[in-house]
Amino acid sequence: MNLTRISALARWCRRHVEVTTLALMSLSIGAVWILAELTEEVVEGSTSNLDRDILLFLRTPGDLSDPIGPWWVEEIGRDLTALGGVAVLVLTTVVVSLFFLLHRRWSTMVYILATVGGGIVLSSIAKEFFDRPRPDLVPHGSLVHTASFPSGHSMMAAVAYLTLGAMVARAQKRWALKVYTLSVAVLLTLLVGMSRIYMGVHWPTDVAAGWLAGGAWAVLCLLIARSLAKRGHIEQEASDA
Repeated sequence: MNLTRISALARWCRRHVEVTTLALMSLSIGAVWILAELTEEVVEGSTSNLDRDILLFLRTPGDLSDPIGPWWVEEIGRDLTALGGVAVLVLTTVVVSLFFLLHRRWSTMVYILATVGGGIVLSSIAKEFFDRPRPDLVPHGSLVHTASFPSGHSMMAAVAYLTLGAMVARAQKRWALKVYTLSVAVLLTLLVGMSRIYMGVHWPTDVAAGWLAGGAWAVLCLLIARSLAKRGHIEQEASDA
């Protein structure tokens, strides 16, 4: 899709705000529904074979302690998984919040801190509630101390990067910059989740649940932000003329 078509799509979305909002609501509801179905399957143990097969596929035959690929791929996996850690996400959230503070967007800054912080707390509560054991099929490539479902790194990455990406995109006037910002946020979220599976510290369904929960939270936060902007509680979305 070239920039002309992207620009035309942006203008259409601005002219049909109700349709865009409905689409976002449907996306959020769909994610929650799929998450509920996945959670039910995990609790019943129906996903055990799939989880096992994927983890074994990512290990060297005959040596379950060795992930597939050369040594530097495993090192990359450790680097990527750190992007979903609490320290990195808190630092990223603070940096983005300061960006809005410097632009004198006080209400947006407060909203970001509240939504990202709330999502991280929700992730911790969910892990304690389900208390699913970590995979014991393969050795872990990273230190872990908490429960497995949903993946905290995956969910927190989705909550933080997608929410921050959406709020930064709202502040950009050019549609191409909005698309770029959201694309980077989605890419970081996917890479964190895939690295957790590769390192053997999560079942694939843990990561899928984290993505769905975090994605639904981010979409919900975006909808609320648009509603608050209409009422003048936070700054309006920037856009080209």
